[in-house]
Order: sequence, then structure tokens, then C-alpha cells
Amino acid sequence: MSETMNLHQAPEAMNLQRALWAGRISRIMSAAVVVALVADGTTQLFAPAQIASTLQETGFAMELTRVMAPIILACAILYAIPATAVLGAILVTGFLGGAICAHVRIGELGSPPEIISLLLGAMTWGGLYLRDPRIRALLPLIR
Repeated sequence: MSETMNLHQAPEAMNLQRALWAGRISRIMSAAVVVALVADGTTQLFAPAQIASTLQETGFAMELTRVMAPIILACAILYAIPATAVLGAILVTGFLGGAICAHVRIGELGSPPEIISLLLGAMTWGGLYLRDPRIRALLPLIR
């Protein structure tokens, strides 16, 4: 009888283990996105001279850092709060898509900023997918 119980408990233990690892991975991915956005936003807010050349290359005026920095920080905050994480993910995706578009426009296809933006976008939705059952219900990868 005990062998039968152990066989039935094994899938539950495996699911619990998977859920535990999914939770850890989602926290790491989400934290990495928030840290990257906060770093970018604070750099633009407090040290715009460090990114002046990048802004010039992509065609943005230095004065726009005062506008873009609070937007980036707001996106990071919205994404970090569980109740507003979906809205934050949508806004982060829009911001990162704009960053990719700016680099494509100047002919930097496959440049490091593009790749980083693409990875951050994937991590944004990957982290949200792993931590939010509503997203998994909308986009079931496995049936």
C-alpha cells in the first residue's frame, strides 16, 4: 500500500519542485528587468552626459532625458508591482520596441543595444508568464 501511495505522490512532488523553480526563475528574470530599467532611468536622470553620444547617434536631443527617465522609471515600478505587472510589461515592451526601432532606423541592425532590448523584452514576458497564472491561461505553451 505504501508503494502505491509513493507512486501517486511522485508527480505531485515533481509539480511542486517545478513550481518552486519557476517561481525562482521568474523572480530573477523580473528583477533583472527592473534593475536594468532603473539603472537606465537613473542614468538618464542624473548623468545624461554619460549617454550623450548614444542619444546623438540615435537622433534624440539631450533634453529628452528629462522626459524619458521618468517614463522608464514608471514602467519599472509598474512592472515590479504584482497588481500592475501586466500594464508594466506592456509599457516596457513598447519602450524597448522603440529603442530597437531607433537603432534599426540608423542602420545598427543586430547591435548590442538591440540585442539587450530584445533580451529584456523576452525576460519581461518570460518572468511575467512564470509568475502570473492569468498570462499562462491566455498563452498556454503546453496543453
